[in-house]
Amino acid sequence: MIYEIALLPVHKQQIDAFRQAFAEVAPLLSRAKGYGGHMLAQGIENPEQFNLIVRWQTLEDHTPGFEASEDHRLFMLGLQEYFSVSAP
Repeated sequence: MIYEIALLPVHKQQIDAFRQAFAEVAPLLSRAKGYGGHMLAQGIENPEQFNLIVRWQTLEDHTPGFEASEDHRLFMLGLQEYFSVSAP
């Protein structure tokens, strides 16, 4: 079991829209091979900063698995307009 922790900086004025967009693309993540659950946590001290924590069965399920997939491309495409800086 491994954990991916992604830091997602979101435009302050788009936090609610980001949450809605994340809910729409989350099924792309949850159907990935080796997916074991996720949590999206909004920062308390910095509410524009979200932490996405994803549990994977193996590193290979995450990379190259999900990251190299079309579902990952669509997942990121659905969220990228809300990021305040370019996400890796």
